[in-house]
Amino acid sequence: MKQIPVYKFYRHKYGSELLIDVLDLDALKEGIRRAPVHCETFYQIVLFTAEEDEMGINGHRRRATPGLVACGRPGEVWEWRAETPLKGDVLIFEEPFLLSFFNDAHFLDRLSYLQADRPSPFLLPDAPLQKRLRQLFLQMKEEMAAPQHKDQHILRAMLYEFLMLLDRAKNAAPRTLPPTGMTPDRYRERFVRLADREFREHHDVEYYAGQPCITANYLNRLVSGHLGVTTKQYLNRRLVDEAKRLLAYTTLSVNEITDLLHFESSAYFVRFFHKAVGLSPAQYRKDATASR
Repeated sequence: MKQIPVYKFYRHKYGSELLIDVLDLDALKEGIRRAPVHCETFYQIVLFTAEEDEMGINGHRRRATPGLVACGRPGEVWEWRAETPLKGDVLIFEEPFLLSFFNDAHFLDRLSYLQADRPSPFLLPDAPLQKRLRQLFLQMKEEMAAPQHKDQHILRAMLYEFLMLLDRAKNAAPRTLPPTGMTPDRYRERFVRLADREFREHHDVEYYAGQPCITANYLNRLVSGHLGVTTKQYLNRRLVDEAKRLLAYTTLSVNEITDLLHFESSAYFVRFFHKAVGLSPAQYRKDATASR
């Protein structure tokens, strides 16, 4: 299985722990070359300043041009060309950096451009707003570069101002395309083939999304739009149908079926089956045997 690399925040880059960083996009390009498609555990906001190129976040792609802003949440997949010419300013931070000050667990979720179900991860600020955002980038860079102890309160205040200003920007529509150029039909067909072959061993959606290096959300949109059920529902149906077959036509015990279908315990399998069928495995076997 081809795993998507995960990049984590370097908390001690400046010695003591600091959960925010501001840097040039060029500083990330070695990591981009190694893994053009990767996942990140932190928030990342990129303000593109020069050149043009295709890039994407979570299956949403568009041509990045100067002035465009790309916003990513922890766990989302970024896609670049390995040798992207794009230039820009990058702001990265972890949620506790803000929460420790604002004491509001939902502050970031209230920002429309950082919500999980936002229509687009891209924003297009007007020229005056771009200027203000760039000024804040430069001020944060200066504070980060200061040889004396970096004042986290000042950085936190500038980050707050930056995020609130960015909330004024307009959404820039993406093109929702498969990251590797594979058609949506091919992704769906690949999922169905793989699920029908491996549903007994692998119950998690992330496994099937990870095979072609797409996100679970993107795979779910493709599957539900075509099959009318979510990827998880499809996998659960295959498990239920197989459990029914084993109960009705074999003498395998519930423990043996649990092992064969790779459930973590017999109790969990019984709960799963009863929720789906309305009967315990034992009662289903009894009824199936009596009806033959």
